[in-house]
Amino acid sequence: MKSFESRTEKILDVAFCCIFMPLMILLGPAHDWLIEWPLFFMLDCVYLLGCYFAVRRENFPKLFIEHRYRRILAVCIVMILVNWALTFYPHPQMDFVIPSMSAFQTSMRNYNVSLSLWLMFFAVMCFALTISFITELYHQTILRKDIELQRDKAELAMFKAQISPHFLFNTLNSLYSLVIGTSQKAEDAFIMFTDLLKYTYLSTDKDTVTIGEEVEYITNYIELQRLRLNHHTQVIWKSEIDDPTQQIPPMIFLTFVENAFKYGASPSRDCTVTINLKLHHKQLIFTTHNRLMKHADAFRTDIPTGLNNCRARLDGLFPGKYTLKTTDENDEFILALTLRLN
Repeated sequence: MKSFESRTEKILDVAFCCIFMPLMILLGPAHDWLIEWPLFFMLDCVYLLGCYFAVRRENFPKLFIEHRYRRILAVCIVMILVNWALTFYPHPQMDFVIPSMSAFQTSMRNYNVSLSLWLMFFAVMCFALTISFITELYHQTILRKDIELQRDKAELAMFKAQISPHFLFNTLNSLYSLVIGTSQKAEDAFIMFTDLLKYTYLSTDKDTVTIGEEVEYITNYIELQRLRLNHHTQVIWKSEIDDPTQQIPPMIFLTFVENAFKYGASPSRDCTVTINLKLHHKQLIFTTHNRLMKHADAFRTDIPTGLNNCRARLDGLFPGKYTLKTTDENDEFILALTLRLN
């Protein structure tokens, strides 16, 4: 799909260079400039081509979606200033018998050239913006279809594995009554496990939850992992939240936390799993850091697929408002997710 989209964009760019530009030159006054002022003609053509590809490369629709208005304004100002500078190109003065008429005709010619420059500039900008908007619309449509497909697959998997919540929690309550008094750790683990299941079931029907609830969910998950791990694995979990009521999609960090324990914990060698979450002024930063203690080959096979699925979900939820970076060197794996929340 990406190769098809790339080929389509190249075809549109070739159409601009081989059809739109030649037609604009032939139907306008620019074809006379090629004979009279070839250097000026070449400068103008190179400039218009540069404007077109600058708009296409910067992707104005995407910048608009990301609210990067300053970037759009800066690029537009630069192009306008260059076009304005071209209007001052020193053309030779026209020679008439009456000197005053020579000056008048020269000023009229320069005015017509300037007007033609601006008209050609705006025509190129309109064409480039139209192509960019169509391309971005197509990209967003394909992206949404992909997100819906991934969501449908996830829902189907959940339905296949779903157990009646009423039956499940009644069974857990019965088991908890048997555990009471046997071990304080067992009671605590049972309560945390029940809370995890409740959160999982309840959050599937919600588009967003508070980040305070998500932090509590991660904390319970980490505490359960600590109970099964021995002294060889040290777990460092820190969270700094300035607004616990901030809304975020549920279980958006779960895959990253699961992978940190799955591949970074060891029952026989000393290791450290570090997980940090920070929210400050709607800027969220989530990081994990661990050594690859086991299944390194499986890790490098499974992780790209898992990360691609996470990126697909983030693309749908936070288009242009997140960065997800990973580093895998010398069996050290570092993941950093940054989100700009509304």
